[in-house]
Amino acid sequence: MPFDSTNADLSVIPVKTPAELKRFIALPARLNAKDPNWITPLFMERTDALTPKTNPFFDHAEVQLFLATRGGRDVGRISAQIDQLTPQPTEGRLDGHFGMIAAEDDPAVFNVLFRAAEDWLRARGRTHAVGPFNLSINEEVGLLVWGFDTPPMVLMGHDPVYAGPRVEEQGYAKAQDLFAYKADETGDIPEIAQRRVKRGLPSGVVLRQLDMSRYDQEVQTLTEILNDAWSDNWGFTPTTEAETRQLAKSLKQVIDQRLVWFSEIDGEAAGVVVFLPNVNEAIADLKGKLLPFGWAKLLWRLKVKGVKSARIPLMGVKKKFQTSQRGRMLPFWMMKASRDMAMSLGYNRYEISWVLEANKAMTHIAENVGGTHYKTYRVYEKAL
Repeated sequence: MPFDSTNADLSVIPVKTPAELKRFIALPARLNAKDPNWITPLFMERTDALTPKTNPFFDHAEVQLFLATRGGRDVGRISAQIDQLTPQPTEGRLDGHFGMIAAEDDPAVFNVLFRAAEDWLRARGRTHAVGPFNLSINEEVGLLVWGFDTPPMVLMGHDPVYAGPRVEEQGYAKAQDLFAYKADETGDIPEIAQRRVKRGLPSGVVLRQLDMSRYDQEVQTLTEILNDAWSDNWGFTPTTEAETRQLAKSLKQVIDQRLVWFSEIDGEAAGVVVFLPNVNEAIADLKGKLLPFGWAKLLWRLKVKGVKSARIPLMGVKKKFQTSQRGRMLPFWMMKASRDMAMSLGYNRYEISWVLEANKAMTHIAENVGGTHYKTYRVYEKAL
């Protein structure tokens, strides 16, 4: 890159102190302040997610956060991480990840950020950089490249239009696209599936809601189903027991047991679907803060007033059941039960996300329950 005097004081620092972490977390809200669809994540939640003591992801991953500064002002951020549980796609290839990318619309800023992340990964023997993962494939994944005109759902990202082209300028190419589908009360499962559903459940199949009296055990069952159901998917990384406990703790205050449905076949847990109330709808005007009165507003909106939208972040059927007739119908039975319950509780729209573009079985299900593809998130890769 030719020398530019305006970039002479552009530098990158590794985040080491609580004050620097605070700056790292705060930066995207300032960069996106003029975007009407931006929703600032809760500062407390982001702090927990990026702190080793409170996020068990750090038990099996090495992470470094970076801040780009110019003239004493923060202008960009990025993370570099290596997850020891991530399977490598081919022999001889070692993937490292980047994530948390947010920067001013300046190619020089993106350049210094990616150079820092790539140097960090290269120094640790990585041959490829893949991302963004914030911080893992089991958290926020991908950069928004299409569908900027609506706010993101809970645990989904939102990025400026210029971010994708700036990343591609650094030599990154598409690895995978992830789709988000929107649906409302007018959508339903296909007519042929409805006819089967109306006949009632066949012998040996049971549908039931989440049992809050056995909450920790239920979350463990959910994790076992999903770790099995998703094990052949691109980028699959299993969720650990510690991460399951953390997931249970973080979701307990917002999950609605009436919107989580398990299916059993011959007494064995076989499938699960989760409708998660869209917390983003409740925190949109809190500007990331729960104090002094934001916590009261959040609880009111979630527990009393309610929100009108939900997201389906988790759905799966164990592999051993996927090829049987009863197993193939499980997604439709579970979707029908959870969708009808959601609509009866006042939810009028929901999102199915994220779905791998290459996962034709899941894209088929999403489309056949009335979903319309309305956002695309991209995972990029680059040989180092």
